[in-house]
Amino acid sequence: MGRRSYVDCWPTLVSARRPHHGTAEAERRTGEVHVRLESVGFRYARRRARVLDGVTLDLDPGTVTAVIGANGSGKSTLLKVAAGLVRPTSGTVRGRPDRIGYVPERLPADMRLSARSYLLHMGRIQGIGTATASRRSRELLDQLGVEGDLDAPISTLSKGNAQKVALAQAMLVGPQLLVLDEPWSGLDARTHRVLMDCLANRRAAGVIVLLTEHRPGAVAASADAVYRLHRGQLAEQLVDQTPPEPKTFAIDLGMAPAATVGLRQQVGTLSALPGVVAAREEGGRVRLKVVAERSDTVLAEALKQGYSVHKVCPTWTDSPLEGVADLPAEPEGGSR
Repeated sequence: MGRRSYVDCWPTLVSARRPHHGTAEAERRTGEVHVRLESVGFRYARRRARVLDGVTLDLDPGTVTAVIGANGSGKSTLLKVAAGLVRPTSGTVRGRPDRIGYVPERLPADMRLSARSYLLHMGRIQGIGTATASRRSRELLDQLGVEGDLDAPISTLSKGNAQKVALAQAMLVGPQLLVLDEPWSGLDARTHRVLMDCLANRRAAGVIVLLTEHRPGAVAASADAVYRLHRGQLAEQLVDQTPPEPKTFAIDLGMAPAATVGLRQQVGTLSALPGVVAAREEGGRVRLKVVAERSDTVLAEALKQGYSVHKVCPTWTDSPLEGVADLPAEPEGGSR
């Protein structure tokens, strides 16, 4: 089998050098491992330029490390070196564990095995037995939401579903080192969240996670450390752990005609609805800033209370919604 088939078709073969002893025992034996890439260099034959040039990287247990960079910058090569799929031209990799889960950027387009057969085969290679591999495969395929005919060749699945199958094989046996090449590529929004949860769980279990991504913003919420690979060398990037602002809508409501309470109380009642992050009165109308995923519920409740909907916009540029503190004071007892 040529190098390309070895690397791309059998992504966890490197972790099968020693038989595993089932997922439960594998999880118990995860332990803490430390992996260090020291002055690693790599150059493909017949190329002058080094793809990797003196790369040193420490990977600690219970951490997620992301490597970003342009397409063709050598990110995939770095992962293959870390996973033991290719040998570095120079330098060393120390502390590489026995159990390694590896997901390539994409499975070969001509994969003839079905998803089910592929996972059972990879399970047998890793020594977990057909019954255990079958059970774990079902659990992982269901968790990841794989759709399509699982008994048809993987090559007939969509890119996203094929990526989910590759993720499942990497997690069949609890890996000590999980190496993921652009794992979010082709995944839908639901599976994005599932993968984020999987990474969080692996981190909590003390697993080393090393992944690549060409979009810097995609790794901010999941990575403990981010490095940029450029011209064969790594440079650490600052990680912004601030959660992104949720998407919001601005809703312009007409006042409820039958309201018997004061203006401030009306706005206060609406601001207490789940999903409303700000509310104020302007020009005889109530304006709400609402988290997008709650907007339908808020609109339904406002209509139920007798308000009319005048406008729904992504943002309001002419009057920012800062809260209710700037409402004029009203005498106790409501409107006069």
